[in-house]
Amino acid sequence: MTTKPKAQKFRIRRSTSAASPAENAQPSEPAAQPQPAAVQPARPAPAPEAPPTPRPASGEVDSARTVSAETDIDAIRQEGLTGRQLRMARRVAQKTGLAVTSDFDAVRQLRQRGIDPFQRGNVLELVTPNDNQTQAAANQMQIATAKVPAEQAKVQLPQTVQRKQTMPSTHVGAHDNPAERRASEIRRIQQDIARRRRKNIASLFGRLAMFVILPTIAAGYYFFVMATPMYGTKSEFVIQQAEASGGGGLGSLFQGTGLANQTDSTTVQSYMTSREAFLRLDADHGFTEHFSDPNIDAIQRLDVDATREDAYAVYQDHIQIGYDPTEGILKMEVIAADPLKSQEFSEALIGYAEEQVDQLTQRVRDDQMAGATTNYNTALQRRDEALAILVAAQADSGTSAIGAEPAALQQRITTLQIELDQERINLASLEALSNPLPSRVEAAEAVIALLEGQISALRAELSSGSSGSVVSNEAALRVAEENYAFEVANVQAALAQLDSARIEANKQVRYLSVSVAPIAPDEATYPKSFENTVLAFLIFAGIYLMISLTASILREQVSS
Repeated sequence: MTTKPKAQKFRIRRSTSAASPAENAQPSEPAAQPQPAAVQPARPAPAPEAPPTPRPASGEVDSARTVSAETDIDAIRQEGLTGRQLRMARRVAQKTGLAVTSDFDAVRQLRQRGIDPFQRGNVLELVTPNDNQTQAAANQMQIATAKVPAEQAKVQLPQTVQRKQTMPSTHVGAHDNPAERRASEIRRIQQDIARRRRKNIASLFGRLAMFVILPTIAAGYYFFVMATPMYGTKSEFVIQQAEASGGGGLGSLFQGTGLANQTDSTTVQSYMTSREAFLRLDADHGFTEHFSDPNIDAIQRLDVDATREDAYAVYQDHIQIGYDPTEGILKMEVIAADPLKSQEFSEALIGYAEEQVDQLTQRVRDDQMAGATTNYNTALQRRDEALAILVAAQADSGTSAIGAEPAALQQRITTLQIELDQERINLASLEALSNPLPSRVEAAEAVIALLEGQISALRAELSSGSSGSVVSNEAALRVAEENYAFEVANVQAALAQLDSARIEANKQVRYLSVSVAPIAPDEATYPKSFENTVLAFLIFAGIYLMISLTASILREQVSS
């Protein structure tokens, strides 16, 4: 019995035959697309060795190199590598030209050669191998997948036996070569991708031609060839207001600007595009008859039996009125098939606008003047009545001055009263004598009685009389005079109000000033063939894009 050296280890194989490399290898991943060729050159396949001699059934003793390889493989198994990493290692080994028996053996041999099987550069080289490396890898795979003899010689333990490495046969069919199959699958996938790409591009161009290019060509043909030339007459006018003589406040800030007449301008704009203006223009100048001319193309022509709404729609399309609020200018363009007819329509519409501007403020002016005139006439009538009453009062009182007659009567009474007092003093002095003369006393008493009677008569005349008392006549005259003065003041106020109303009415007056007169053009203004064709292309392209995006989103939602 021989002793075993301490430097070597042995292992007992219980199987009677060695497993083939193809059986130990794990299933490989489906073929990937070709990548750039590996850096290392392909190694020639070694010649197949003779099958080993049969071994004793009891087992065999491996060499130290074999045991070391198995130990490394066990250590690699303990690393917990994934199946994807192992398959990548096998592919790198095949590209390098190594004969491996398993995925773990591929990792071991690559590491012994200093190659990292999981490096990105090495993985990318697996995709597109060149012909030489593909043939070398195929040869190595043929060698690795060769059958191993079913039985090997068995020796008695503890004899150490040197194992001979047997190489598989290189005669493998083209269909059994994984590299060839992978390259064939890659070519087939690339051809299918290219075919589908060509098909998609052809389908895209077909849809574009159907939904974008052909409609654009049809629109361009109409605009360049079939469309009837149209002539547009342009004009500009502004609505002005009479300048105020004075005034202030917030309203004066916008005076003289376009904002002051914005309401009037928008009203006139609305009127000129209304059915009323259309009916007047049609009745006066034959708008419908002009656009029913058979010389106009079928798209722009108005049918002979067209309804009023159809004619009004054509009117709205061919009468274009814009308003600039910053400047207060109304811009109008009238389009017709005849330049002279276009100018005629434009002048008629401007005349309609002037009438409409006059009607805007006519009612306000009439109302203001009517009220002021009525008030003034009423004040004049009442003043005349008051003057008649004053004249009658003056006739009754006998004087035209208020207080003259009562003052005269009062003065006479005062004079008589003074004389009466003197006579009474004389009478008292006569009676004071010891022997007064009776004649003188009687004369003094007679004078006193006469003065008292006269004073009583004057006082009676002042308070009452045949035609009324002086006081009542004076009161009536005073009232009549005050009424007359009041009515005169009313007449003056009504006259001032009438003047103010006349001024305000003048302020309300609007004028339509034509800044750009309508002149017929000497060449066709419409259609703008190139611009309209480009616009049609953009419209059709936008519609197609929206439909395509909507269909794509719906397909994605349905498939998900």
